[in-house]
Amino acid sequence: MRVVRLGYRLSRAFLHTLSGFWSIRSRFHRLSPEEQGQHVNIWARKMLAISGIELVLKGEPLATGPVLLVANHISWLDILVMHSAVYCRFISKSEVKRWPLVGTLATGAGTLFIERESRRDAHRVLTHMVAHLHDGQVLAVFPEGTTSDGVSLLPFHANLIQAAITANVPVQAMALRFVDRRTGEVSQAPRFVGNDTLLASMWRTLTARELMAEVTVGVPELARGRDRRAWAGDLQREVQRLRDAD
Repeated sequence: MRVVRLGYRLSRAFLHTLSGFWSIRSRFHRLSPEEQGQHVNIWARKMLAISGIELVLKGEPLATGPVLLVANHISWLDILVMHSAVYCRFISKSEVKRWPLVGTLATGAGTLFIERESRRDAHRVLTHMVAHLHDGQVLAVFPEGTTSDGVSLLPFHANLIQAAITANVPVQAMALRFVDRRTGEVSQAPRFVGNDTLLASMWRTLTARELMAEVTVGVPELARGRDRRAWAGDLQREVQRLRDAD
């Protein structure tokens, strides 16, 4: 039954991915930014449903900016989960842009790409982030910089938090976790960390039963005199608190 479930979900997910690719290449340029955001949100929610994952949203993410969303990072599914909760523009590593299909989808969804090893490129992206925040947009980052185990958090990098300080806009913490609905326990199925391979993570995820993606949303907050490192530390503790709230 697991193989049958996997084949069914993979075929539907592939067709849904192709439909998103076609929409971005053929229609997105005719849509307003608000319509594009609605389209991405609906597409992401459907993809989660196809994957057999129920979205559980606790709290109210800001649907309009300016705001910077920060969240913990567990899986390749995280961007899909957050887009299902609220449309936002992600900051992502530049190599994603070159991935077949995924790169087109990410670009169409408004992702800003950064060369992680380049200090000059980080400054460029920070400048663009501030400009987009001044335009009233919703941006999102994973300050851990890579995936963690879904139980504890890695230290939050402070560099991109500077955009919210410079633009004088709020940051909203969001905690992600995946839960087995039958037991109520944290599920490790979507985990993608350490020695996990993408194929293994996809296999566990797409063959899992009754999987929930929980998004717990905090209260927007301003820097109020904190520098980026102090604020990053406070945001890490807030995300951990939200994640452990249940």
